Amino acid sequence: MRVKDILVRYGISTLGLVLVALGVGLSIKSNFGIAPPSCPPTALFAQWPVVSFGTYTWFFNCAFIVVQFCLRPRWFDWLLGLMQVLAVLFFGYLCDACIWLVDAGIPAQSLTGSILLSLGAILVTALGIKLEVLGKGWILPVDQMNAVIAQMGQFRYSNVKITCDILLVTATVILCWIFFGSLIGSPGLNIVYWGTLLLAFGVGLCMKLTDPLMDRLFGRFVK
Repeated sequence: MRVKDILVRYGISTLGLVLVALGVGLSIKSNFGIAPPSCPPTALFAQWPVVSFGTYTWFFNCAFIVVQFCLRPRWFDWLLGLMQVLAVLFFGYLCDACIWLVDAGIPAQSLTGSILLSLGAILVTALGIKLEVLGKGWILPVDQMNAVIAQMGQFRYSNVKITCDILLVTATVILCWIFFGSLIGSPGLNIVYWGTLLLAFGVGLCMKLTDPLMDRLFGRFVK
């Protein structure tokens, strides 16, 4: 593959990561619920804000790399593992930047505004995930872990992702109960709420509508 092709692919994937990070920022600002993969880091950050949300995201996702190694240690791809570490480190700091920008640029919202922010998070997340897939550059550890489990068990990837999301939300509910005595989050921040369900199911539905558009706009660059 030519250097130019590699740069184009990683450029498209990087744009995808930026959009997904923006989706995280919008969902947190909405106070209407966070996407399942970001729920546990949000709970940890709300309890111990000694480091940034992005740092917790990095630490938490590194655990998914360990899971990949434990599942098939003899066939673990160390280069792919390193790339995942770099990808989620970059993604974590992108999340921090987007959270700061959204918090500074968007005032507190009413219920209607919160719902609109959640819908906006769904849209930009759907666009971002598609660009990640098109670019075939960066890959986040949670996505690679799901792919490994699907391959090993001959499961459908979508079923593995849904199961993983359910487990992440369940773990977050337990953490919220231990930390805050609430099932949905900390005082002033709803972590697991209606927006969590919207993001869990809405992103896939939105991608059915937006993927053809993204294929037309960016597909020709990665053929």
